[in-house]
Amino acid sequence: MTDLHKRSLLKAAALTAVAAAALVGCGKKEEPAPAPAPAPAASAPAPKPEPLKIAFAYVGPVGDGGWTFAHDNGRKALEAEFGDKIVTSFVENVPESADAERVLRDMAGQGNKLIFGTTFGYMEPMIKVAADNAGIKFEHATGYKQADNLRTYDSRTYEGAYMAGVIAGKMTKSNTLGVVGSIPIPEVIRNINAFTLGAQSSNPKVKTKVVWVNGWFDPPKETEAATSLINGGADVLFQNTDSPAVLKTAEAKGKRAFGWDSDMTAYGPKAHLASAVINWGPYYIKATKEALDGSWKAGAGVHSWWGVKEGAIDIVAIAEDVPAETKAKVEEVKKGLADGSFAIWKGPILDNTGKVQIAKDSVADDKFLGGLNFYVKGVEGKVPGAK
Repeated sequence: MTDLHKRSLLKAAALTAVAAAALVGCGKKEEPAPAPAPAPAASAPAPKPEPLKIAFAYVGPVGDGGWTFAHDNGRKALEAEFGDKIVTSFVENVPESADAERVLRDMAGQGNKLIFGTTFGYMEPMIKVAADNAGIKFEHATGYKQADNLRTYDSRTYEGAYMAGVIAGKMTKSNTLGVVGSIPIPEVIRNINAFTLGAQSSNPKVKTKVVWVNGWFDPPKETEAATSLINGGADVLFQNTDSPAVLKTAEAKGKRAFGWDSDMTAYGPKAHLASAVINWGPYYIKATKEALDGSWKAGAGVHSWWGVKEGAIDIVAIAEDVPAETKAKVEEVKKGLADGSFAIWKGPILDNTGKVQIAKDSVADDKFLGGLNFYVKGVEGKVPGAK
């Protein structure tokens, strides 16, 4: 083998080695790319707050067509306003007795955090139960005693009574009006007097007779009282009781009457002159909003007394045969109550013994009205229990 041939073989071998090395390099696996960092875990949604549990104690049945029916409409307004933020419940026909305390304690024990008692006679039971349940908010309708966790509220029902009186004075033919009274407390006496003052504003000749039934809801007694008033010459009846029995009696005997607390037209369409109504919805919505947002406050003197101005009182469904000028006068009174330009309790106002109770040009304040215990001139008889 020549040298030239050896060099050719060595060169070929070297080239083969280089090629082999190149092939090995081409076959080398690449390092895998690092895995992406895991995404942070999504935070769990905040738990939905428990709904506020709200309970109502009613003195009558929700179907009474009057007082309790109006309160229950207010409860329904709450549900429409707040939806699943609240849960409401009620107990009807709770008497103004020791049984009220039992019902209120049961409501507290069931986890209700806002409790409404809707009649004057619950005052003492609510004071006792509130004292034992500091973490619960209590609201008492028509009462005057408060505590750190109990406040009071009311509606100026006398404003509706006055407007009804304006109509009654014009529509009576006998000049004798009749009132079926429930319980002789200032609230009811104010309404009798306001009704009479309203009637006197459109007919100075009227007089008012009163029969007391000593209960809020007692249709048989209300019927008996209405019949007695009609037999005594009254041809227009008014009431401060909770059922439509007075209106029904007027319908049956061909007389006229008013609905009270709610629109009672359907119970006596021929007799019905108008209904003085209460809308509890605005106050119940305000109180619940405060309970939900933490602004609810109670304590001595914390009391709300709402009327036409706040949308709590109105007179509705005025009969077609009421003269246009009388309807206009009612609207004028309503406007004046709303803007403060008209005062029902402006003197001179005399009681039925001739004593001046409110001096000329003076306007009674709420403290005076809260303790009112006399009949105005034109109302016959004497307030039960008055000295």
